[in-house]
Amino acid sequence: MLLWFAGLTVPAVAATFASRALDYRLVIAGAVLPSLALAVDGLWVMGTLLFPIAVLAGAMIVGWGRRLVQRRLLGFPIGLFCHLILDGAWLRPASFWWPLAGVAAGEAVSVSLRPLWAVLAMEFAGAVAIWWSWRRFGLADPARRRVLARRGRLEPASRPRRAR
Repeated sequence: MLLWFAGLTVPAVAATFASRALDYRLVIAGAVLPSLALAVDGLWVMGTLLFPIAVLAGAMIVGWGRRLVQRRLLGFPIGLFCHLILDGAWLRPASFWWPLAGVAAGEAVSVSLRPLWAVLAMEFAGAVAIWWSWRRFGLADPARRRVLARRGRLEPASRPRRAR
């Protein structure tokens, strides 16, 4: 489910955070990486609340005294938090609250598979959100796509005024 996470994270983060220094490439990477990690045994820790908190702390420590660096790095933990929300991770309390839930690391693993129709519906919703973001941020313009690819920035496109 990559479209679901990438597609819904971008407009949610853009509506919530007004920072021009936020790197949307890192936001998308943070939102999608835990899904890709499901294929690797032992990376279930990405579905815990502890993981994005630790990454957030790491970003703050790495950028200590450099606010711009911190704001750029914040995109990755923000994407991780968005993944937890969009995944409904709190519905699996043993893994979500690990290690606070009092279970051993191996016992906390619980991957719940959704029915195919739900996955397809969620991916469709993600595709619609990507289409909306493409239009909202004017990504049909190659210059805007270059800015996103090189700097990770998204600026809302100006909307044409309607004639009255």
